[in-house]
Amino acid sequence: MLGVGVAAACLGTAFVVRSANGTPERSALRSPSVEIPQPIERAFDVPTPRPLALDRADSLWAPVLRLVEARGAPDQAAAPVARLETRTPEGTTNIVLELGHREDADGRLWVHVRLPVLPNNTTGWVPRDALGGSVEVDTHLVVDLERFTATLFEQGKQVLQARIGVGRAAWPTPRGQFYVRNRLSDFDNRFYGPVAFGLSARSAVLTDWPAGGFIGIHGTNRPELLPGRISHGCIRLRNEDIVRLAQAMPVGTPVTIR
Repeated sequence: MLGVGVAAACLGTAFVVRSANGTPERSALRSPSVEIPQPIERAFDVPTPRPLALDRADSLWAPVLRLVEARGAPDQAAAPVARLETRTPEGTTNIVLELGHREDADGRLWVHVRLPVLPNNTTGWVPRDALGGSVEVDTHLVVDLERFTATLFEQGKQVLQARIGVGRAAWPTPRGQFYVRNRLSDFDNRFYGPVAFGLSARSAVLTDWPAGGFIGIHGTNRPELLPGRISHGCIRLRNEDIVRLAQAMPVGTPVTIR
């Protein structure tokens, strides 16, 4: 699973995130026994927003433009649920998955969003002006913890399926509805494979790890262990499969873990 680094929660550690010019942006605690990967590519670029085509798009996501409190109802007086930063712990643009829209009594538009917080599957409402332009996503990843499969759909059609490794009984991969928050690659450590995706899902048992223990999807240098229950919560794919997934699954993709 992911801690401050994309795969940090798998090992209870974090790494330095570097900016586009290669200078360190953020550092966190390191484990003395593990060399944490340092991504040198940008996680993703926010696409130019297009006019919404709600009859075509399966899902919508938006970047967080300013520090904002997500609330339990579309009302400024409603109790706060979580605080949303503009950057993720990995140093990438923070995004939220949109679930719906509503105006309050004063005509202010609010967006119902999925939140990357514990407990998992928490949602909240944020003012629309705290978010950037909505981006369409037509993909959906379904992870089956019993069959050890990850299946990617595009516009409802299956385009990829792979065998996976998931969390052990003591460190289970959480079930629920999540989304892909970021993507990182070019790691120094072969343990994570060539590509890793950070999810909004978090470990419910390893909460003392950096940033609370985010769950990730990444490759592996131990393909012989797949499929099975082999991780601290992360979802592992063979390297050839994570590369295929990276070619077809954009940031913002909804993820169902069941």
